[in-house]
Amino acid sequence: MRLSGNLFAGLANSIWSALIGLAVVPFYLKYLGIEAYGLIGFFVTTQALLSLLDMGLAPTINREVARYSASGNLQEAGKLLHTLAIVYWSMAGAIALLILVLAPLIAEYWLQSKQLSPQSISHAVMLMGLVVACRWPIGLYQGALIGAQRLAVSSSVSITMATLGSLGAVLVLAFVSPTIEAFFIWQAGIGLVYAVTMRWAAWRVIGRLKWLRFNVDELKRIWHFSVGMSGVALSATVLTQLDKVILSKMLGLEEFGHYMLATVVVSGLYVLILPMFNAMFPRLTTLVVAGDTGKLTDLYRLGTRMLATVLFPIAMVLVIFAEDLIRIWVGNQDIASSVAPIISLLAIGSALHGVMFFPYALQLAYGMTRLPLIINALLMIVLIPLIIFFALTYGALGGAIAWLLFHVLYMLLGTWLTHRHLLKGLGMIWLTQDVGIPFVLSFLAGLAGYYVIQNSDSSYMKLMLGGVLALTAVLFSIAMLPTYMRTILLQNIRHDK
Repeated sequence: MRLSGNLFAGLANSIWSALIGLAVVPFYLKYLGIEAYGLIGFFVTTQALLSLLDMGLAPTINREVARYSASGNLQEAGKLLHTLAIVYWSMAGAIALLILVLAPLIAEYWLQSKQLSPQSISHAVMLMGLVVACRWPIGLYQGALIGAQRLAVSSSVSITMATLGSLGAVLVLAFVSPTIEAFFIWQAGIGLVYAVTMRWAAWRVIGRLKWLRFNVDELKRIWHFSVGMSGVALSATVLTQLDKVILSKMLGLEEFGHYMLATVVVSGLYVLILPMFNAMFPRLTTLVVAGDTGKLTDLYRLGTRMLATVLFPIAMVLVIFAEDLIRIWVGNQDIASSVAPIISLLAIGSALHGVMFFPYALQLAYGMTRLPLIINALLMIVLIPLIIFFALTYGALGGAIAWLLFHVLYMLLGTWLTHRHLLKGLGMIWLTQDVGIPFVLSFLAGLAGYYVIQNSDSSYMKLMLGGVLALTAVLFSIAMLPTYMRTILLQNIRHDK
């Protein structure tokens, strides 16, 4: 499938999933309340932390399927997929059992609630484990489809399941039982259907061999890359989830719910980031295998520039117009006032994080898992005291301050270390031109918007102005693309196969 087709399919999936996810939040708040919504936020964090048990196998199957696809021997990837599937389904059962055992301890000693009983929280945590277990194998089959560059198939399944999961949950809360337990039971059922459907789709694309068995040799072949990716995943998950883990302990569920509400809004930026990564990573891997450094450099720079061109203006809108957006969305001025400053800081940090997905993709395309592991280890030394200090001082807002400072450091350190080893000499050009130009244009547009909105009381008018400013920044950034980048962009849209 064409690169542009994969990218549009991924974007469609991410945009729809984000929109449907945002649309149901007011209903969750209405039927469950802010403390129960805090439990949903805790579930999201738990799911991310448990992804460490993946041991790097999902990105490994992605890379291996991409390599098999590049050599024209895609069906051979079925041997590895079958072996890893046995590992994944076994791990799903272990996860459910682990959380079942830990649930009473989490309810009593970790989460703090004024309205929910410890028994209700314990039951909810047990059901979280069931949901995570049901959804666990999805990552493996999704990785296989992405590696085969079948994002259209993966996206179609994901869009359907996201719709059923979110809208179905609202119907269950409205007409069956407005409880957090009912919410998680529904999510568990949808998760299981999701996993089975994704399994069917992956095998249909790859094609089954006649004889399949658990093959230890397949695990031995990939263990080096997989272990490296496991270390990267461990450090990356700590870096991206540590703020939430610490705040879930330090804050009450109500204030933690505010923080998680802000993260839900800012997660909309990943609507652009993840599809771009999923579309570009297999292509970068193919160019590395082919040894075509020229095309690799061009695609790396163009991908970064196009992502930054759209990502930074949207982040700018969130920074300037966060309070108006939340007021319209949830209809509560108190929540809007509390959440808006957190959104502003998280948005800038997440936008910087987004463009760093390209150096990360470049590292993985070369099979260099040690480099991101070193970068993450260095950053972790700084992040932990940052979060603790700012969270103790400023609460939920402190977590957002730490997130921003961390990603500024990540961009500087990560760019320097990446281009000391890969595409040497490109680091400063990449940072000042491919990242810097879209950032400066978005900053100037945001500055103009900040002064203009002082004379307006209408939230709708402010958001419309934000949209106009964001579009203006995007157009200016595209106009400033070098000629060769515009040529490559048109070639990928029209002729890439």
